[in-house]
Amino acid sequence: MLPELTWLAWTGLALAAALVGFSKTALPGFNTLAVAIFAAVLPAKPSTGALLVLLLVGDAFALWTYRRHADWPTLVRMIPAVLIGLTIGGVFLAFAGDAVVQRVIGILLLMLMGLTLWQRRKKVRITDDPVSASWAAATGYGSLGGFTTMVANAGGPVMSMYFLAARFPVNAFLGTAAWFFATMNVLKLPVSIGLGLITSHTLLMDLILVPGVVAGALFGRWAAQKIQQKTFDLAVIVVTVLGAVYLLI
Repeated sequence: MLPELTWLAWTGLALAAALVGFSKTALPGFNTLAVAIFAAVLPAKPSTGALLVLLLVGDAFALWTYRRHADWPTLVRMIPAVLIGLTIGGVFLAFAGDAVVQRVIGILLLMLMGLTLWQRRKKVRITDDPVSASWAAATGYGSLGGFTTMVANAGGPVMSMYFLAARFPVNAFLGTAAWFFATMNVLKLPVSIGLGLITSHTLLMDLILVPGVVAGALFGRWAAQKIQQKTFDLAVIVVTVLGAVYLLI
């Protein structure tokens, strides 16, 4: 029932599981590294299904920790665009591979990073700007976030840029991200099952890896209470750049 993997492969998957948990309770976007590890160990498409189950476990811990800190107006604004992005991503997965699209996503992430850094340098807060914070910004980030999370479980960096540009404090950032990704991953679940990306084999493997997610989530919950705002923002930027570079190569 289990895929035939070496002990080194299992070690990498266990590390990826811990990164999933840590990203959910401390640093959204960090799970891009987990995406890279899973894609390196398992076939590309099945890896997205296997990782999705672990992401859902991490989402449960994130909601448990930050469920009261979400910025609901921001989430509501993004719903239509995210659903469009998820739909396009699902259709894409059904008919094509993701190598070229991942590179395009990487380029877009770097562009978004540049825009975000410019906004912060000019002290622009997108939630204070009625034009940027309206449906235009929500549509752009939301549709790209929905598409990337469906295609490659890599929506974290995109949404991190949106929340970072909004200058959310740590708890609001993590709370809004928790509700966003929990909702997205639940919506992705039936699509992934329908496409055959989640099987009894992947579920059994995930069952073995769940303790790693739990350990990472508990450590992340502790770390998030210790981190300063400037350090948190810098870490988000660094992780997003790493995620973009990974998608490009």
